[in-house]
Amino acid sequence: MSSKIPNRQSHPSRGETAKATLHPRNRHTGRYDFPALIAGSPELAKFVIVNPYGNQSIDFANPDAVRVFNRALLKQFYGIAHWDIPPGYLCPPIPGRADYLHGLADLLADENGGVIPRGASIHALDIGTGANCIYPLIGLREYGWRFTGSDIDAVALASARTIVAANKLGKSIALRQQSDSQHIFEHLVQGDDRFDITLCNPPFHASQAEASSGSQRKWRNLGKLDPKRKLPALNFGGQAAELWCEGGEAAFITRLADESRSVAQQICWFSTLASKAGNVQPLQARLKKLGARQIRLSEMAQGQKRSRFVAWTFLTEEQQREWRATRWTRQPG
Repeated sequence: MSSKIPNRQSHPSRGETAKATLHPRNRHTGRYDFPALIAGSPELAKFVIVNPYGNQSIDFANPDAVRVFNRALLKQFYGIAHWDIPPGYLCPPIPGRADYLHGLADLLADENGGVIPRGASIHALDIGTGANCIYPLIGLREYGWRFTGSDIDAVALASARTIVAANKLGKSIALRQQSDSQHIFEHLVQGDDRFDITLCNPPFHASQAEASSGSQRKWRNLGKLDPKRKLPALNFGGQAAELWCEGGEAAFITRLADESRSVAQQICWFSTLASKAGNVQPLQARLKKLGARQIRLSEMAQGQKRSRFVAWTFLTEEQQREWRATRWTRQPG
């Protein structure tokens, strides 16, 4: 079925104050019902604490707590009965991941008369799907999209395959290994592939030391720094390829943009998160030089955390209309 999208809440102008909120369709607005979460996932009970505001929460500095919490959220909100990741791998904040997908749905709807294209005719490519496979799981449940997830890490892909198989989602989620760590689309996108949208959560840091330093600064600010306590590189964990690469986020998304040009006719819309606001303008300038026909910027926020994604296409408006007519109209409704 197709559906009209509500207007996205606008962010306040500079100088205005307003609480940053999640996307209107995001299932994770408001406080969590911990009794309900525990009823569905009893193992969560031992990780629940009362925060300084008197509300139930979990200790986000504890990787085990975050992992079990995510498992409970995926089960309650998305019907994912089996989910786990290897120790030390990235355990992502689910509300923010869901916001990215809802933003992409809005992007496709903008080009489709305000109607979100749903169903398996929409094929998304997740660059760096990780051991958690979060984007395909949420995107499939929310919109019925078909996904191909890619990664360079064999252990991460093995974990993702286990999740897909355990939940019997193999018909909707495929996984591929990128054999060349120096490339993103090359060697991955095949000649007969067509993807309606790509998404990517790029490595944020330029080195392991930088990632560790950022984590220490965060815990110091929160008053949680304990010299006797071993903290993960980030509170949500993460392996090298998930957290850092040479040149950091700026270098990665520049490479992503450069390589996207070579598969411009096989992918309708490309996108990437840009955690650092300062990386947006250089990326936009690069895309213009590469010949992108349209470039979109979508802002996202949750509490004090601000993020955004940049999307672009090399297809003309006529080519996009033809793409939609041949691919998106085959869905029911």
